Amino acid sequence: MPDLLVQYGVAILFAWAFAVQSGMPLPAAPVLLGAGALSGSGRMNLALALGATIIAALGADVLWYALGRSVGLRVFGTLCRFSLDPDSLVREAKERFLSHRGRYLILAKFLPGLNPLAAGLAGAASLRPDRFYAGIGALLWAGAWIVLGYAFSDAIGLVATWASRVGTPLVIVLAAAVTVYLVLKYVRRRRFLVHLRKARIMPMALKRRLEAGDPLVIVDLRTALDVEAAPYKIPGARLIDPEELKHPHRTIHRDSEVVFYCAEPREATSAQVALRAAAIGFHNVHPLSGGLEAWRQAGFPVERIKPPAPDVGREEASAERS
Repeated sequence: MPDLLVQYGVAILFAWAFAVQSGMPLPAAPVLLGAGALSGSGRMNLALALGATIIAALGADVLWYALGRSVGLRVFGTLCRFSLDPDSLVREAKERFLSHRGRYLILAKFLPGLNPLAAGLAGAASLRPDRFYAGIGALLWAGAWIVLGYAFSDAIGLVATWASRVGTPLVIVLAAAVTVYLVLKYVRRRRFLVHLRKARIMPMALKRRLEAGDPLVIVDLRTALDVEAAPYKIPGARLIDPEELKHPHRTIHRDSEVVFYCAEPREATSAQVALRAAAIGFHNVHPLSGGLEAWRQAGFPVERIKPPAPDVGREEASAERS
């Protein structure tokens, strides 16, 4: 990589930074440290390196912000096609964004795969430009790595020299480690999806069960951000945070037949809570295929959720049907 940086310089740095901050699973630190080390040895202009990296990161932020503004939270369905394990990250990003809003964009720069989620959430939440701290995050992210490489350019040069001597064996070991990691992630995800296909219930089947008077417990697992974007729920559903379901039997009777729904891609949160419940003795648990969005698209009735009053939990909902 240092040779490529020397030969193509700023263009490689710009493209790599844009790809990383757009969500591609690429390592950022080695390239930025390498750019800083080259700047320290006089083979790259430090100001140009910093400028190109900051502009690339801002470009990725603007792209995902615009997508979030145009398609809302559905943007994550697109993003999740580029990752082996995206689903749990989506909910975590929503919860952190709710707590920190624009400031989360700074932290997300340093967490692999989270920057597009944070920028997309900012767009979906219509965050004002003056609260969109992407510029600060880009400056800190680029500056931290490149300046660190600049300061320790001699040490990084020694490491690069050693690595070039080791050569092929080192590359083989690293490639094997990455391959094993990716295979394990893929196998784990495939098992998760197989279980999901077997356990989930379709909206039409749920509607028929409800019309027949079957005693189902329906649980809405969406985040407050999801509820804000779609203030509806399936009639009779209970709004419960997944953290309250670490031990589901404390909230729901063990003999109940339970249907969970959420707003994450592939019903990830619903499936994870259902797996947890099944592991402690619940025998009839089902994620709702497609979640609330699929239920609404099928034309089935929903209840409007009241905005919570101060010190009142999110379970309060009106009986008004839409």
